[in-house]
Amino acid sequence: MTKKFKILGKYIKDLSSETSDVETYIFVKERIAKYQLNIDIKSKALKNKMIEVDTKFKFEDKEESKKKSYFEIIYSTVIKVDDDMVDKKELEKIIVCDVQIEIYPELEKCLLDLLHNSGYPDINFEKKVDFEDLYKKRFN
Repeated sequence: MTKKFKILGKYIKDLSSETSDVETYIFVKERIAKYQLNIDIKSKALKNKMIEVDTKFKFEDKEESKKKSYFEIIYSTVIKVDDDMVDKKELEKIIVCDVQIEIYPELEKCLLDLLHNSGYPDINFEKKVDFEDLYKKRFN
């Protein structure tokens, strides 16, 4: 299968780490293993068959608590799809699956660097995100 898109550029559009005070930091350090990764993908058509794909990774505590830290990265990827690309389903797969698979290692490293530099050096993501599987569950 030939690739029907080309990545023209990628960059960190927004990066955020918030820990309000030292008590929160100590509290979060003890329970950061409970934090979960949320992924949100948005796209916007540009000119000349180009698309801006924004992938948001949010690492957060789902439980109600007054003491929380907040970590988020929005990673923007500009792609150009082949001129003969017209199938909407195929385009959706490129945006939510193929592009994500290609940028994931870099995006994961950026998020881990943010977490490590925010005082949580022991964090690692054991499980890699399976975008192929997520795509199938969402669209089938």
